[in-house]
Amino acid sequence: MSNTVNRRYDFTYLFDVQDGNPNGDPDAGNLPRIDAETGMGLVTDVCLKRKIRNYVQIVKGNQKPHDIYVKEKAVLSRTQGEAYEDESVKAASDKSVKIVKGREYMCRNFFDIRTFGAVMSLKTNNCGQVRGPIQLVFGRSIEPVVTLEHSITRMAVATEEEAKKQKGDNRTMGRKYTIPYGLYRTHGFVSAHLAEQTGFTEDDLKLFWESLINMFEHDRSAARGLMTARGLYVFEHDSALGNAPAHTLFDRIEVTRANGDSDTPARSFADYQIQIDEQALPEGVKLHSFI
Repeated sequence: MSNTVNRRYDFTYLFDVQDGNPNGDPDAGNLPRIDAETGMGLVTDVCLKRKIRNYVQIVKGNQKPHDIYVKEKAVLSRTQGEAYEDESVKAASDKSVKIVKGREYMCRNFFDIRTFGAVMSLKTNNCGQVRGPIQLVFGRSIEPVVTLEHSITRMAVATEEEAKKQKGDNRTMGRKYTIPYGLYRTHGFVSAHLAEQTGFTEDDLKLFWESLINMFEHDRSAARGLMTARGLYVFEHDSALGNAPAHTLFDRIEVTRANGDSDTPARSFADYQIQIDEQALPEGVKLHSFI
């Protein structure tokens, strides 16, 4: 059993997409998410967490203590019912104690709960709420992105009724939305204080880094295009409270156009360069580059 994480981490994560939709917006007909004022592309923290969960499911096979709470077609109250079948919860006579014991059970057995937290205060099988030690912000593209719309044709129809309407021309039209290229940057934080509360361990943290590095390799689809992890830069503090403000560390990772060429649209990762200022890091801070 590995030790609970006892120090703070802050990290910068870079990933890109080519000819795909990294995160469709349901409020905009599934177009790629865009900052309306700047034209910068956006990818939500929820989207990234979904890919991390999926990777852990593949690697750990839904086995405890690395089971996934929020997974496809899950009935959350039914999942929380497992906690209420545990002897520690059954033995608690007081409702508030049952909630505490249920929350402890869920943290022990579900990777995403002890990593990201969860709201489990349902009417049945109430397990309270958990604030996870790892928090992510939205990914934002380095430069504005352009959304393209493509007409596509399916050489078939879905129903007999459609076939009659098409009068023998059994084709249906559709739309596909992509951006030609975008390099995205997001930031994350690991709290030692919250890790102690959820039981988030060094092994869990190692699996989390592994997920960020490899998750796109197991999440391929035509709609998402070519997505690739391009950089993971982790600032490790030697204390639980940390040794420097996170934003001053993030400023040390600079993404600029290669050769200063910003007149033409970026179309590959080779159009950018990453500059890392490792000089005179704050005392007690180490920088790890994983990609």
